[in-house]
Amino acid sequence: MRARRRARAAVPRRAATSAVGTRERLVRAARELLEKGGYGAASVQAVAARAGVVAGALYRHFPSKEELFIEVFRDAAKRDLSAMQEAASAAGCVARLEAVITTFASRALSNPRLAWALVYEPVDPLVDAERLAYRREYCRHMAALLRRGIAAGELPEQDPELSAAAVVGAIAEALVGPLAPVGSRKVSDEQIIAALVRFCRRSVGADAAPRRGSRRPSRATA
Repeated sequence: MRARRRARAAVPRRAATSAVGTRERLVRAARELLEKGGYGAASVQAVAARAGVVAGALYRHFPSKEELFIEVFRDAAKRDLSAMQEAASAAGCVARLEAVITTFASRALSNPRLAWALVYEPVDPLVDAERLAYRREYCRHMAALLRRGIAAGELPEQDPELSAAAVVGAIAEALVGPLAPVGSRKVSDEQIIAALVRFCRRSVGADAAPRRGSRRPSRATA
């Protein structure tokens, strides 16, 4: 009797585990198709076939194709934010800023087709709304980093939220050309990243901020 009860109890657990496994396979398959050919290549049929399930199985886990790609985007955004938070452990706020910019740009440039699909390619409104949520989260982390730099005397006084939005927007715009599926890139990843870091340093005043405890030279002594 007890053995039967244990067997019956194990069935829902196995079903739940199988459901989670199928969901993960669908998300992974959708991401892999985005990496290869963008949204145009990631039809419901293609995703299901790559995940090894019938097309109808997708709708048992996601209400629509849009909801599936929202999950793909959230997973990618979570990975990016985690990598940038790890990069922000560097000593000194300006060094952290450089590390975050370098991490973001290098991850995008190392997988340009996926980055293009996730950030720039025309998508459904639901997925686009998720993009905006990620961008706001990225701006929030950037603003927190700038506030710490201002408090530490590494950056001049400024509106951290406005500066963060400007920096994030500049990075996104600067990467349009290098990440575009068409056209050829004339500079290396290293050159692009170095240029972005230089620009962002200057835009937030990192090269002009006086060190805490130091004073700018007066005109008479400069």
